[in-house]
Amino acid sequence: MADVSASTNTIAEVRDLSVEFWVNGEWHPAVKSLNLDVQPRRALAVVGESGSGKSTVALAMMGLLPQNAHVSGSIVIDGVEVVGLDKRALRSMRGRRVSMIFQEPMTALNPVYTIGFQISEMLRSHQSMSPRRARDRAVELLELVEIPEPERRLASFPHELSGGQRQRAMIAQALACDPQLIIADEPTTALDVTVQAEILKLLRDLRDRIDAGIVLITHDMGVVADLADDVMVMQRGVAVEHGTTRQIYTAPAHDYTKSLLAAVPHLGSSENEDATAARSDGDDLEHLVTLTDVAVEYPRRGRIPAFRAIDGVSLHIDEGEVVGLVGESGSGKTTIGRAIVGLLPFVEGSANVLGHDMVSASRKVLGAVRSDVSFVFQDPGSSLNPRLPIGESIGEPLKLANVAKGKELDRRVEELLDQVELARYLRNRYPHELSGGQRQRVGLARALALGPKLLIADEPTSALDVSVQARVLELFQQLQREIGFACLFISHDLAVVEILARRIVVLSNGAVVEEGPRAQILHAPQEPYTKRLISAVPVPDPDEQEQRRTERDALIVEESDG
Repeated sequence: MADVSASTNTIAEVRDLSVEFWVNGEWHPAVKSLNLDVQPRRALAVVGESGSGKSTVALAMMGLLPQNAHVSGSIVIDGVEVVGLDKRALRSMRGRRVSMIFQEPMTALNPVYTIGFQISEMLRSHQSMSPRRARDRAVELLELVEIPEPERRLASFPHELSGGQRQRAMIAQALACDPQLIIADEPTTALDVTVQAEILKLLRDLRDRIDAGIVLITHDMGVVADLADDVMVMQRGVAVEHGTTRQIYTAPAHDYTKSLLAAVPHLGSSENEDATAARSDGDDLEHLVTLTDVAVEYPRRGRIPAFRAIDGVSLHIDEGEVVGLVGESGSGKTTIGRAIVGLLPFVEGSANVLGHDMVSASRKVLGAVRSDVSFVFQDPGSSLNPRLPIGESIGEPLKLANVAKGKELDRRVEELLDQVELARYLRNRYPHELSGGQRQRVGLARALALGPKLLIADEPTSALDVSVQARVLELFQQLQREIGFACLFISHDLAVVEILARRIVVLSNGAVVEEGPRAQILHAPQEPYTKRLISAVPVPDPDEQEQRRTERDALIVEESDG
């Protein structure tokens, strides 16, 4: 392993890095002549849209690029030149000099081994350590990342932990061998805002405690404002701008950076007043959904008893109204959406959906409800059939409902493609051939195929880049105005909910904590839980975010004292 003299006080130096991939007989450039430096106790955020080359840079620094990649230039980490290292030297470097925190811990952690075994394995593979000492060190690491009852959690499998606990366990594994550089690739994308705030606080504390440098790969500009000291903006494999976080946010020089920042939803900045939002509460509107003191249970399975996920919830959705449903993971948001269409049973209370009683509803009633209620899912890539061209996926509801066939079906599919602003020629493409934003538009077109009265949108934009998210949200607002469907918009992104919703319902542990008009909930919340939820939302402004962070810490201390 060749040592290279690195600059004083620099953990990582990347010089003139270029990466190309050999695909279908051609070289395709992914990163072009990139330069970056990482210092101890500083976090560098690498931002940009999908396809900009962010993750390619991270994988190159870890030596994890596939065999069809060609890397040129220099990557020096902790004095070691990474480019050209053999496999054995790379394995030795990973974990000891540089570690990576992946976006989705459920796929990065091995599901058949306990958390304790996986952390201990990392320790014993890099250091001469007895099983007992490795176990003790694993407990110390879980304490470091603030997992409650660390000794008991050693015996837990990944699926037995919450999303935030899994992310903490992965961070503990990444820190096991005291690396000088931590690469965090979208570490909070799948987390709700309160857990995200906790993970970001943990990363800030760890950065200062262990003198490590952090490379943060993200498309969330609020997260950048919260954690990063420096920012590099990438577009199509090129670093178009580089500076301190305050420089980038207050005086962006490149047009692409300006457009990226303009696309970010900013909590408190929405002035959206569409037709439904402008209606007064006294308007004579039909209640499409009325839930009164309902309870929803997941049925018993074998020895696993029934689990009550929703208890005593009341809410309504008016004709043409967008209602935001917010809360932490596990609060019951998705459960309510599933129960409204009869995928889970209401076991108590009264539930009326589009004029049908959903308590003990017959199969005929469920069929009638589902023809007028549609879902837009969080991940269209997994909800669309990979073996069907998107034209067939969009037309499938029309075909199954015997609404259209033949040329009429083709015409309706083309109209739906036009509505969601997708080119008609894309109807013959398969889902994997489309971008994330295009797939989400396909999911929206499919959901609108039967002209639903009610749309249930479950985290439909959380996995999208900010610019793509902005376009999808604009399209959603336009369609909602034109078609007039009602919508239950489920999300943990309160800035997005502020743009779309007229009313907001806040859930916690299966119960409604607070409900009211958008302005009241977001700007004058009454309940401590709602205040804490809103205070956890990162905003794309470093100074404002620092102030919000201080206020949130004070709020948490006040609650704990109370």
